[in-house]
Amino acid sequence: MNVRKSLLLSALGVALGGMFAAQAFAQSAPSETVRDINQQQRIENGLKRGQLTTQEASRLEKGEATIDRMQAHADRTRDTAAQRARIARAQNEESANIERLKHNGRVANPASVSSERMQADVQRNVAQEKHIAQGQAAGTLNTRQVGSLEQGQAHVDAAEAHAGKHGHVSAGEQAGIEHRENRQRQRIREDKTQG
Repeated sequence: MNVRKSLLLSALGVALGGMFAAQAFAQSAPSETVRDINQQQRIENGLKRGQLTTQEASRLEKGEATIDRMQAHADRTRDTAAQRARIARAQNEESANIERLKHNGRVANPASVSSERMQADVQRNVAQEKHIAQGQAAGTLNTRQVGSLEQGQAHVDAAEAHAGKHGHVSAGEQAGIEHRENRQRQRIREDKTQG
């Protein structure tokens, strides 16, 4: 099988898997969390298809960090309709940014080491957000815990944004991101079991 066909089949599998996962969460997790998952999957897919460069994905991760901080603040404080409206607007803007960057005519090499590192980091973001959504849906994470975990997600997203801002993610930068992600995964597990 040639490389192009293999990449196309991989991208199709990721897209279908993401669609089914999003549908399952849509029925039980808050819409903001579902949107976080969907937007991270769109970034990952854009990287895998060569529609997003590492630098573009970095800019998008910076936006995701901002949204995660907004969600963390709303979950830790008195959650208001105005806060949720601001979050929805920020997510709409981020969605438009993803679409714009994916279709700006730039072509990236999804098989480059830097792109593969960013893809792996974003893929872990998707997994972390799914674990948070599962905890919310199952009732094993309370709102305060979700806020704290979203703050952790914001730190991971910010580290990814910083690492890729020059268009390259080094092995050392990825190791630092993986360390943050591992700590975040451990926090999610602990919070879900303490419920």
